[in-house]
Amino acid sequence: MTCVKPTPEELHTGVFSPVTLQAARNAILDDGMVVLEAVADVQHLALIREQMLADVDKVLSRGDTPFNFVKANIQQDPPPFPPFLFKDVLLNDLIIQVTHSILGDGLYNAFYSGNTALAASGQRQPTHFDMGHLWPGLYGPPYCLVVNFPLVDMDAGNGAIELWPGTHKIPFGDWRSADIKIPEAMLEEQRPISKPFQPSVKLGSALIRDIRLWHGGMPNPSPNHRPMIAMIHYAAFFPCGPGPEFPASCKSFFEHPVLETRAHWVEGDIDHTQHNTAFDYAERG
Repeated sequence: MTCVKPTPEELHTGVFSPVTLQAARNAILDDGMVVLEAVADVQHLALIREQMLADVDKVLSRGDTPFNFVKANIQQDPPPFPPFLFKDVLLNDLIIQVTHSILGDGLYNAFYSGNTALAASGQRQPTHFDMGHLWPGLYGPPYCLVVNFPLVDMDAGNGAIELWPGTHKIPFGDWRSADIKIPEAMLEEQRPISKPFQPSVKLGSALIRDIRLWHGGMPNPSPNHRPMIAMIHYAAFFPCGPGPEFPASCKSFFEHPVLETRAHWVEGDIDHTQHNTAFDYAERG
């Protein structure tokens, strides 16, 4: 996996050199993923983490807990209001430079959520893609990139996401597919070609991946929950709904010359712990 570490000057200016940008871009196009190292303030991420961890019990106590495939993994939003909104997380110039280089002008973010791999869990998600290809049976251009920020140092010991390099190029499923799981026969055929792995990603680093890439949430054998937040940058031509809820009073915070934030601007309080629904969970109990 390609890991790109910005220089002090790149961090200061928020601009990658052409060579570094090309390395990150090529990794996403070829492998379907890249890690940008140390691009966000760890104290900002720690503040988000502590609130998400404090929210876990409230999410689990819901009668409709938003499990993702299995009870070991929950869909969980980070708090979408001050003091938990940070430019280096939601509007990170280095990340936007990379996604813009692939998706082009007019790109927008219409997703702000996350998932938590629950502590001491032995279940794994089935391998899946988040969304398939633009046209059935055809490998088309990238149209959505997922930006993940682990909120702790993430590795196999605490349920790091499993990734299948290069599988975003396999034209299986399309963006309207209801069933996003990869058949076992396809997994066995692909395994020797693109061996799956669990990356080690340090707090402060961002994982950017093509939304078509095969992946899966893994067991977290550690005694601590492993939260991770996610945004999705979309190409301008791809239709999407109104996006996440943010306070209307924070609208100016999201102004950016390159990345538009498409959101549902809310007057009044937002209870983010009541967001999301279970996905493909009932059949597994």
